[in-house]
Amino acid sequence: MAENVTLARPYAEAAFQLAKADPAALSAWSQTLGRMAAVASDAEMQECIANPQLDSGQLEKLFAGVVGDNLSAEQQNFVRVLIDNDRLGALPEIAQLFNELKNGHDGVKVAAVESAFPMDDAAVKALVVDIERKFQCKINATVRVVPELIGGVRIAVGDEVIDASVRGKLAAMASALKS
Repeated sequence: MAENVTLARPYAEAAFQLAKADPAALSAWSQTLGRMAAVASDAEMQECIANPQLDSGQLEKLFAGVVGDNLSAEQQNFVRVLIDNDRLGALPEIAQLFNELKNGHDGVKVAAVESAFPMDDAAVKALVVDIERKFQCKINATVRVVPELIGGVRIAVGDEVIDASVRGKLAAMASALKS
């Protein structure tokens, strides 16, 4: 995985530079790379990518057909470069790195929220507003239910973690009692 990220970084940066030239294209590139990553992650497509009997032209035609015909000329060239350099399998990492670059450009941070119980939309929106106020930026939050937390939430934004879970508080108390 770390190797794929290293291989994917220059391609993600190149795609970002292409997309950044037209600010309206950033979202389109992000969506297209997401679609391409999903197609490249499919087990049947991975078999086709690894199949030595398919030449690059056939693989490009197959891949573009599955992704959709609405690829721009730059996106088609990008796919061609990935195929020629045997990097089509790195598309999931390329899409992830591209989105990180896009979020940095847009001033958006990603928050991973873990909750002991399912949260309704109103609670998530209120929590996102509080996180945005704390970090003074736009937040893109993903919420995951983790029953092991016992109660409360755990929020990770970049390297900063806010642990307001019962499990976290019990661990802190246990650590304080040992001291």
